Amino acid sequence: MRMATALSVTVLTAGGIGHAVVAGLDTGITRVDPFKDMKNRPQAGHGMNVLVVGTDGRDRITPEEKKKYRLGGAPCHCTDTVMLVHISEDRERASVVSLPRDSYAEMPEHTDLNSGVKHRAHPVKLNAAYAEGGPGLTVRTVESMTGVKIDHYLEVDFTSFMRTVDAVGGVQICTTRPLKDAYTGLDLSPGTHELDGGQALQYVRSRHIDGAADLGRMQRQQRFLAALIDRVTNGGVLLNPVRFREVATTMLGSVRADEEFGTDQLLALAKAMHGFTPASSEFVSVPIGDMSFPVKGIGSTVKWDAAKAQKLFQALRDDQPLATSAQKAASSSKAPRAVVVDVPPRTVRVQVYNGTRTDGLGRKVDDALRATGFDTTRTPVTGSPQKRTLVEYDPRWDRSAESLAAALPGAELRAVAGRGGTLRVTVGSDYKGVTAVRSEEGGRPFEAVTGDKVVCP
Repeated sequence: MRMATALSVTVLTAGGIGHAVVAGLDTGITRVDPFKDMKNRPQAGHGMNVLVVGTDGRDRITPEEKKKYRLGGAPCHCTDTVMLVHISEDRERASVVSLPRDSYAEMPEHTDLNSGVKHRAHPVKLNAAYAEGGPGLTVRTVESMTGVKIDHYLEVDFTSFMRTVDAVGGVQICTTRPLKDAYTGLDLSPGTHELDGGQALQYVRSRHIDGAADLGRMQRQQRFLAALIDRVTNGGVLLNPVRFREVATTMLGSVRADEEFGTDQLLALAKAMHGFTPASSEFVSVPIGDMSFPVKGIGSTVKWDAAKAQKLFQALRDDQPLATSAQKAASSSKAPRAVVVDVPPRTVRVQVYNGTRTDGLGRKVDDALRATGFDTTRTPVTGSPQKRTLVEYDPRWDRSAESLAAALPGAELRAVAGRGGTLRVTVGSDYKGVTAVRSEEGGRPFEAVTGDKVVCP
């Protein structure tokens, strides 16, 4: 009885201290009302859904930081990153879905916050929703696209991002190849790196590392989040009330959130994450149907694969894990291990020519390249006779050509100035088949992956 009583007192006391430590943190949050006057919203599912947007706000960045981390220029007042975070009802799993900022979106009817002009529903890129209608229109647009009801809204800018990373003591990132981006100044050699806030910002902002552009950046953002979870859960932040308050104060002092995101939610999340590990988190990018869907007046957009995206968001509504089926398929597969290449195949556009007398070989090669991930034209044509398979490419796409050549062992590489972004493969009589390839980020780009698979070993 005495042991039970002592335990009860301990639990109650700990709960009281926890609330006392966290109480008042929400007073530092800048409040927004993204749900004002919203009607015809999706039906609520199970668990909690948080829309996390990253803006390019840099008003509070010091001149020294702007110079060091190449943050000059005027902010675009738009969302640089859009993620839908689902916390399971049992608080044992976090699912993070990245939504490409250039996603084709049907923006609902609204009034432009800047001009006051009323707009009818019209097509846009997803990140334009914030520019035209702020958090409210962003939430409405995402709910319309996904059918997922958003419970909370959290907005992070450059300042809050860097301060949070520094508050937890930095994050550890691993890479098997050099990562360089002249635009952000990112320069990481192969190996393990401890990144501070500014360096982490360079890492998640870089989109000129390879042909993967925004999609590669989304995967690096997911790796970063897994690393951040690893640092928070293993670094003693959640077990030390004072440390937790320091980190939370730093983060919440420079974010914007909805009115209901406060102390109680922070306590619930902190308690839920006591048993969290990187394996408790899972990451996926929304499935893509067309990487370059043209829209008049807007330009090239990213169009989702409607059927696959619907299944993904239905899983969120049903509070189901996303990575389970993918992991089972990967573990049970007897297919040979794919060759790791520098540039993700999905970003490499390929036109196939049949340089042999074998009817249908062009179609066979086109299908095989597409099966391993390359963006083929699906319209192979007859080419000039060729003994050795030839890959012709514009010098600006030399790394893409190397990834393609890895899938065609023995192929000759030939630079052709002015060829443009579409690589040309002429199949020769030496053709022996297509070798499966994948980028460092993973095989199928839109398969869910748990955090323990992407953090440093």
